Amino acid sequence: MDLFEYQARDLFEKYGVPVLQGLIADTPDQAEAAAAKIGGTVVVKAQVKVGGRGKAGGVKVAHSPEEARQKAEEILGLDIKGHEVKRVMIAEGAKIAQEFYFSVLLDRSNRTFLSLCSVEGGMEIEQLAVERPDALARIPISAVAGIDKKQAVEIATAGHFPAELIDPVSDVIVKLYEVFEKEDATLVEVNPLVLTEDGQILALDGKVTLDENAEFRHEREQMERDALDPLEAKAKEMDLNYVKLDGEVGIIGNGAGLVMSTLDVVAYAGESNGGVKPANFLDIGGGASAEVMAAGLDVILNDPQVKSVFVNVFGGITACDSVANGIVGALNTLGSKASKPLVVRLDGNNVEEGRAILKEFNHPLVSLADTMDGGANAAAELANR
Repeated sequence: MDLFEYQARDLFEKYGVPVLQGLIADTPDQAEAAAAKIGGTVVVKAQVKVGGRGKAGGVKVAHSPEEARQKAEEILGLDIKGHEVKRVMIAEGAKIAQEFYFSVLLDRSNRTFLSLCSVEGGMEIEQLAVERPDALARIPISAVAGIDKKQAVEIATAGHFPAELIDPVSDVIVKLYEVFEKEDATLVEVNPLVLTEDGQILALDGKVTLDENAEFRHEREQMERDALDPLEAKAKEMDLNYVKLDGEVGIIGNGAGLVMSTLDVVAYAGESNGGVKPANFLDIGGGASAEVMAAGLDVILNDPQVKSVFVNVFGGITACDSVANGIVGALNTLGSKASKPLVVRLDGNNVEEGRAILKEFNHPLVSLADTMDGGANAAAELANR
């Protein structure tokens, strides 16, 4: 779960990471009041979980409460890369002498944590990594040992910080790792970490991603979260692993790898069928019972963008005849709600029995495909009609 910037700021403050004062506002009146409370120059910052806010007009400086109100009026309701701004943060201004970069994240490929650090911050870190890779230190972090003062000094030194900043910067790094560890985060990033003209080290803009698998260890019920798409919310209530996409071919598969591959072959087939694309990611897992299949089809068929559905299942622990019975049960359960064509490709354990069940069922909306590519092409053609 990605946090809004104001939530990351509040977490940093909780763990003693030096930050500037920041207040949230949902209306121009609240923005004016917040700026008056903070005093002096403030920065009005759109609260959306996407980069590029500044370039999109989502970050503006205000020198008075009245100007903060005006800037908030300009930012609230703004569309930034598909995200509507519904809240702003009024942040205390700072006189910046230099900008740095620091992050600690989960390194899945190496099964450990990784720290990224550079004395050159403020720009997009991906750009720095490509243009000047030597300027970005990459330090593996032991999940057992973590980052203590000694390790933090090594990180700051590798990031090419000047000698006089090693000690204060390493203190902040230790505290940022404490946020990462104690909040069960998969990313804690500060860009920029700044040196002010009066010599302070401050975390000016933070990004934090929390591991939702660790939710049971935390009390976060009241934490503001992005509003789910209605179909995603419905799927979540049904315990389905579903992500809505912008396409016309509904996808159901068993296993994340198979579903990802199915998305690829459908997208490829769509290139020669009017440009249709996958409408969703839906992994029903190992148990394709009638109830699970009915829930999945119910979600997908209620997406007005969906024109056809491709069910792509490889029978393993759950045999193909069980999957076929699940499809039959789902269509019987849905009745008239099932109004869009389904292409079903079965392979693996008991595949002949599964196909025989669907042939005998002889539903007018169901057609069988022998191969994954053939099924994808058939579903794309049906969607294109």
